[in-house]
Parts: sequence; C-alpha cells; structure tokens
Amino acid sequence: MISRRPLLWLIAAALVAAAGGAALSRMLAQKQPQLHSGTWLPQRQLLGAFALSDLSGKRFDNTALTGHNSLLFFGFTSCPDVCPTTLAALAPLLRQPPLPELQVLFVSVDPGRDRPETLRPYLASFDPHIVGLTGSAAALAPLLHSLGAIAERVALPDGSYTMDHTATLYLLDPQGRMTAVFSPPFASASLRADLELLAHSRVL
Repeated sequence: MISRRPLLWLIAAALVAAAGGAALSRMLAQKQPQLHSGTWLPQRQLLGAFALSDLSGKRFDNTALTGHNSLLFFGFTSCPDVCPTTLAALAPLLRQPPLPELQVLFVSVDPGRDRPETLRPYLASFDPHIVGLTGSAAALAPLLHSLGAIAERVALPDGSYTMDHTATLYLLDPQGRMTAVFSPPFASASLRADLELLAHSRVL
C-alpha cells in the first residue's frame, strides 16, 4: 500500500509556497506606485559627484541634496516655451508642498548668458524659492551624465544660438538619489497627486 503522507506534504508545501508568493506579489505591488504623469524607479540611482554654484555664489554639490526631496529641471532663461511652462507648473508646489522639505532646482544649461543677475529675477517671477544653479559646461557635464540628460548649443541663422536640452523633470530623494522621472507636458495637479502618492507609499 502506498502512503499518502508524502503526497500530502507536497500539497501542503505547494499551498504554503503559493500563499507566500501571493503575499510577496502584494508587497511588491504596494511598493511600486503607479504614477499618472511619471515613472517611479525601483532601483534608485545615486548621482555621481558634481559641483555647481547657486545664485549667491555658494557651492552646490551632492551634499546639498541630502535631507530634501528635490525636483530638478534643466533649462535656460531664453527658452521660448518648455522652460517657462514647466516653471509655472512647479511654482504652485512650493506654495503648498506635497512633500516635506521640497526644493525645486533650476539648472541653467546656458552659462554664457544665464548669469546670477539674469537668473534671479527670471526665477523670482515664478516663485522666489526656486533655487537657480549655474556652472560651466565642464561643471554641468557630470550631472547631465548622471541623469542621462543632454544639453547642446544650436546655432541659429541670425548668428545667435539656442539650447537643445532634455526637458525631463527629475525627482531626487533625501539621499540625493534619482527616484522618479516626469516627462512634459507638466500640470501642477498631476505632479502634486503623484508626489503625494509617493509620500503615502513611503518610498521617499
């Protein structure tokens, strides 16, 4: 007579494994927020070393990212459309922060024209708390590379130039790691909803 005990043990083990797998799936699902206007990155990326300057001339490097949730955006003051519309969408987030210690960083990709005296009134017209950052092309390169962004000078027929640059919005966590990315067009309401979702999901 063949014992049924080994078969029962196998069935029990399979049920336990299935239950464990289902629990694990639920845990993973809970940790992967589905954003409306962006993509959460489960494998957070620590940025390489960089050093820029804020509008008062103070050094701004990786250590300035710690202790804050940061929204970082590349742009330039002569940008005709994407930059001003993005800043207009970001400004309301500073008046009613959806995340604690939220800072908005505007990194100029046009150091030849965007001096502090130019950037300061430009950013203040959107919100005085937006942090403007500048640096030479060589200083910008490590940050652009870490975020997979580009910034290229493009000559115009009239002899002037414009800048082609990545218009992505990057969310950095309080450890200075890239944790989510957002692509234009941006809307304050959608950004706020996504940031609040991330906060409530405890992934920041």
